[in-house]
Amino acid sequence: TQQAVRLYDLVQQKLVLKLLPGVKWISSMDVHPQGDNLIVGSYDKKLCWFDMDLSLKPYKSLRYHQAAIRNVAFHRRHPLFASCSDDGTVNVFHGMVYSSLDQNALIVPLKAIKAHDVTDNLGVLFCDFHPTQPWLFTAGCSQGNHEIRLFV
Repeated sequence: TQQAVRLYDLVQQKLVLKLLPGVKWISSMDVHPQGDNLIVGSYDKKLCWFDMDLSLKPYKSLRYHQAAIRNVAFHRRHPLFASCSDDGTVNVFHGMVYSSLDQNALIVPLKAIKAHDVTDNLGVLFCDFHPTQPWLFTAGCSQGNHEIRLFV
């Protein structure tokens, strides 16, 4: 839905969890490769990290963007995640998930990248990581051109 994330068991066809990020409009989400953590981006500039073993509410709510968050992405091999926004920036974070249940995830902001120009109130529309390398791809419009950029 616009304001909640519902997790279903497809085999039993029933609702398992309903996560409440406390945002007005969810724009994107991504599941951590280990499966127990989730990040949610919203049009009201918030990024929420959920540890589904802890609570139905966010473990951390981050507000590093000045405009709507368009996309969020975890790296599949490295402890990285990113969010991109209509303010033209991409924020890259270190997000370490521990196998021990007595330790919470470690979230550290690493870099704010001015990736694309803002055109018609739209900035960076999409971001994703390379499957094996710590490289970040972004998509947006800069100086009237539709561009995909690679940050190494």
